[in-house]
Amino acid sequence: MSRSLDPDHVRGAIVVAFDGSDHADRAVRWAAEQASLEHRRVAVVSVGDTADELAEDAVAAARLGHPDLAVTGETLSGDPRQVLRDASRYAYLLVVGSRGRGVVKSMLLGSVSAAVSAHAACPVVVCRPAADGDAQAGVVVGADGTPESLPVIEFAYRQACLHGLPLTVLHSFWDAAAAVAQYQEARGHKADDPDLEDLRATLATSVAGLAEKYPDVRVTLTLKHGFADEALSPRHGGWAMIVVGHHPMTSLGRLVTGSIATSVIERAHTTVAVVPQELRSS
Repeated sequence: MSRSLDPDHVRGAIVVAFDGSDHADRAVRWAAEQASLEHRRVAVVSVGDTADELAEDAVAAARLGHPDLAVTGETLSGDPRQVLRDASRYAYLLVVGSRGRGVVKSMLLGSVSAAVSAHAACPVVVCRPAADGDAQAGVVVGADGTPESLPVIEFAYRQACLHGLPLTVLHSFWDAAAAVAQYQEARGHKADDPDLEDLRATLATSVAGLAEKYPDVRVTLTLKHGFADEALSPRHGGWAMIVVGHHPMTSLGRLVTGSIATSVIERAHTTVAVVPQELRSS
């Protein structure tokens, strides 16, 4: 029987949305593995009056590879987007698939994945299918050089540490001189590199202190000319996880950063984590 959200059922848990689709199965597997690594419980959320059986199936699937994992199933009422946003106020992490099943059921895991990630109070992981043959090069995080991006970068460090993967901290930029240099090099002409020392210094500052906190993570700092969404999610894929930040939607500039996160989700051939740049107090 469906009901309203009880905060205590999802508080501090890794919450995963489930609608019975293959995409949701992928999300449940990822959530179970993550919960095992982080020693947290999993709360499966299904929305609708007929979702009880789905929730039971998802609980069983989560325990399949992790029999000792604490897993609960919740069947809730309401608009799936609002249900998941409400859950994000109390959850440690929210996990969704890339799309749902059918016209109605896709409301849970279809376009909702982008809508929820843009407004959630906790990090949202969108589990997208990988392209065939993609190498898992590690974790990549977009850094904009601002102090507000620290929670985003630290989330990426933690994921790289938990999964034993290298981390690339990437800052994309648009510069006329760099554009001209790329054009000249493409035509076979030698071009002087633009002065990027200030950008390199800003990027190094953005990760200061995290190397000591996560000494086992192998980190590469990278500057890439171009648009952020294209730099983070190239067509060939290759990343195990892409991490991007978003601001609350309260200004034009923040609307732009939100659209970057949405564009990355749409382009990516791998798991994408969208992390609020203003995390709630724990």
